[in-house]
Amino acid sequence: MSLPTVLIVEDEENLAEALSFNLMRQGYQVVIERDGHSALKRVESDDPQLVILDIMLPGLDGFEVCRRLRTYSNVPVMMLTARAEEVDRVLGLEIGADDYLTKPFSLREFEARVRALLRRAGPQNGPAPSPDGVVAGNVRVSESARRVWRDGTELSLRPREFDLLAFLVRNRGLALSRRQILDGAWGSDFVGDERTVDVHVRALREAIEDDAAHPTRIVTVRGVGYRFEG
Repeated sequence: MSLPTVLIVEDEENLAEALSFNLMRQGYQVVIERDGHSALKRVESDDPQLVILDIMLPGLDGFEVCRRLRTYSNVPVMMLTARAEEVDRVLGLEIGADDYLTKPFSLREFEARVRALLRRAGPQNGPAPSPDGVVAGNVRVSESARRVWRDGTELSLRPREFDLLAFLVRNRGLALSRRQILDGAWGSDFVGDERTVDVHVRALREAIEDDAAHPTRIVTVRGVGYRFEG
């Protein structure tokens, strides 16, 4: 099996080289692009398993790159930025990013997040596993295969969306706070505010609900958080 390929999209040469060096030391294959247009072409040609995407890029910024990328690919995306405003973090998540890291950051934290995203993305190749797992109404979830079906049709979820759905299904019928969901779905070491949960719940509802505006699977529990029915 080939080593995972990581695409780094960063116009700061020193930072791009430092990140690349550390990832290659960990055994990853790494390619670097300096601008948004080149990054989109590289994703189509090389099919990387992870994209490290800076927001402040020449030409297309990282937000626009992520928007366009999500029209044809579910590759995990980690966004990098020197801006720490909450609105930027939320916007990044809403347009499809899987993680968000604010500069300056430690290489240890960077490497840990890379490993976590690749682990959640699961294997890219190999035979299709059988549709085992938990059935909740018209939704079937196989955690071992990291696959989801709705009415017999397989869905394409991003890694964090799958982790969230799996956690909710495991705890179906229980009212869960946003903090419980953050810790249970993504781990107590996940760095993010509780609004992150709302963003991913909204995306999941679009995928599994008959009417996302009137959900019957992932229901809101006022003053608490969410509950999965099924």
